[in-house]
Amino acid sequence: MKFHLAINMERIDDSLDMKDVAQHTLDMVKMADRGGFDIVWAAEHHAMEMTIAPNPFQILTWWGEHTSRIRLGTAVAVAPYWSPIRLAGEAAMTDLLTDGRLEFGIGSGAYQREFDRMHPGLKQSDAWRYMQEMLPAVQALWAGDYAHDGEYWQFPTSTSVPKPVQKEVPIWVAARAPITFDYAVKHGCNIMSWPLTRPMGEVEIYMNRLAEAMEANPGKRRPEIAMMRHTALYDRPEQVSVPVAAARRQLSQFENYFKNLGDVENGFAKLIPLEDLENRAEYDPEMLAENLMFGTPDQVIEKLRQYEALGVDSFIYYASLGLGHAEQKRSMELFCEHVIPAFAEKREPAHAG
Repeated sequence: MKFHLAINMERIDDSLDMKDVAQHTLDMVKMADRGGFDIVWAAEHHAMEMTIAPNPFQILTWWGEHTSRIRLGTAVAVAPYWSPIRLAGEAAMTDLLTDGRLEFGIGSGAYQREFDRMHPGLKQSDAWRYMQEMLPAVQALWAGDYAHDGEYWQFPTSTSVPKPVQKEVPIWVAARAPITFDYAVKHGCNIMSWPLTRPMGEVEIYMNRLAEAMEANPGKRRPEIAMMRHTALYDRPEQVSVPVAAARRQLSQFENYFKNLGDVENGFAKLIPLEDLENRAEYDPEMLAENLMFGTPDQVIEKLRQYEALGVDSFIYYASLGLGHAEQKRSMELFCEHVIPAFAEKREPAHAG
């Protein structure tokens, strides 16, 4: 099993200085680079302090200047917010400036609140159509001159300047719905999935969707599939209450953004009482402790063996859950020192593109 890191600059409230937040993410990425992680992922989000990432390529280029081997991915560039020419060029420039370490992740976006501001009038449920038109256009622009006359974008003959350093940039799509699994297999894309806070049965559902997509597309290569979970390691089992409390606080803001309640001031979403939600069972403390990647190193290794047994290729360590910076760094230390070596005998080195 390979290991990836997803980390955001995040502020749950304004008590943290923005410079400290930025430095913390860089420290975590440098630890992951030294510790054996294969890829680090940067998100794209707008006008929300919970995920401060208006341009993932800018973040990845910055991280690339301070690392030597870890690959650098977008998780994800939100297709409806871009034009194909700009997205192709910025991605290729990042690949150039990081010596060919780009992993290109693309998706349709998650929050209706963002669509209302970045692409007014577009429903989140329709955004996958933009992703499916965007990706082949970007790949064509990387290859050379290309003109596009699509449903959502039209432009005369153009090309990506610069071109990527890599002959073939690895492509990833964020997938949970069957239609996206099918698209990924058809078009040779790797897959990243997020079971949120749901039980392992949700992971099994995604793996079954991959199997169904493979069956429906005979002859296609099996894509790599990565699964993401909120992750926190600690020294003693009784410390589980710390990440559980942090996760509940952060997920309360997530629900506000996700449900587009509009209760946001200066980029900070008001905390929603999780007990009042129809889906409140997804935030039960005992359930969070069981389903998320929380535990001592031995407990986390045991949990990860379940993913490995299901055929998950890579685990995405999602570090951003409102946990204190010191606790996040201790968690990363424990993961690099104990967990990654436990899977080392089965791992292959990160590919060089």
